[in-house]
Amino acid sequence: MEPDYPPETLHTESDHDSVYNTSWVSVCPRGLWKVHQKRLNSQQTASDPADVTAISSNNCPRLGSLCRVQVRLKANNDEAENVACEKTGEKLPAQPDLSTAELTESGTTPFVRCKDSVLQVPLGDWTTLRLGDGQCDITEACLEGMRAGEKCEIQLSPLETGPDAAVPHPSHESLPFFATVELQAFTPGKESWEMSPGEKWEWVKSHKDKGGVRFRSEDLWGAADSYSKAMKLVITLCNHVRDVAKKGWEYEAEEQREATLETLYPSAEELNKMKADLHSNLSLCQLKLNQPERAKANAAKATQLEPGCAKAWYRLGKACQIVNELEEAKQAFRKLLELQPEMPAALKALKDIASREKATNAQLGLRLSKMFS
Repeated sequence: MEPDYPPETLHTESDHDSVYNTSWVSVCPRGLWKVHQKRLNSQQTASDPADVTAISSNNCPRLGSLCRVQVRLKANNDEAENVACEKTGEKLPAQPDLSTAELTESGTTPFVRCKDSVLQVPLGDWTTLRLGDGQCDITEACLEGMRAGEKCEIQLSPLETGPDAAVPHPSHESLPFFATVELQAFTPGKESWEMSPGEKWEWVKSHKDKGGVRFRSEDLWGAADSYSKAMKLVITLCNHVRDVAKKGWEYEAEEQREATLETLYPSAEELNKMKADLHSNLSLCQLKLNQPERAKANAAKATQLEPGCAKAWYRLGKACQIVNELEEAKQAFRKLLELQPEMPAALKALKDIASREKATNAQLGLRLSKMFS
């Protein structure tokens, strides 16, 4: 499953209120949501042009950037601003400038993900997110192209068609709903291609750990998103290892000697194991999200990468069962029994498949007897 989708440019506007509109699909614990974003003109908040590059309007947040951001539901935001204007006749005061040192020292704002919420940030408050952590996919996608002092408006509606349909939303909920995202300041970050292999590996392990935490809390969409983010970085690491192999082991030894303990990259065996685990974990999420075709594809990749992975064979068998590919399912469960003889789940699955095949053959025989009677 690919829970995140590439942005789709809708149209460009030339009026003074907005720069351009884009739309994409984002993931949250409640499923997949369609996001329409309208960028507003950039307003630089940093008063000192000599301040760090991170708070320059010429730059945008990148992976690892700490972002000081405020997200408000549109209706609440309008009401708050209107009340303030009516009482004082003045605009709401701007937030004070925030230096990189102050932002770094403050760290990220703790916030527990909630399955009943779409926006996984405290609404109405200034909060600090680390771009790439996946705390709130919708907010992070907005921040990727924003500059310090910029504000955007977003329209959110659930994706209700196709294999990635979101979970049902409460009937009393007014949809679509609107929100604003304002970026005050951010610290420097890196594009993935600028990172050392060791830095990428740390991100991979972090995403995998987050995926496990989210899965155990039944945040299946969030877990799949974390595993997918890890997978994208693993692929680039695999390419790096292949390049090193072509240049020879002496080159690798020299590269490792120059690296610090924090930036050492994994071996080919470690990468292969990690990739297999991620495919297997994604398969489990997809089985529970009723996406058997995707679950089958990921489980099959996991078994190819690590033939001794019993969990992957079991998930492949279950996915094949669901899509009624019974012969492939039997092969997967038999392979599982080779790895773990007398495993109850595999024996039961083979028994169920035999019953289904017997019932199917009986129905076929009945239809044929009617045809020739």
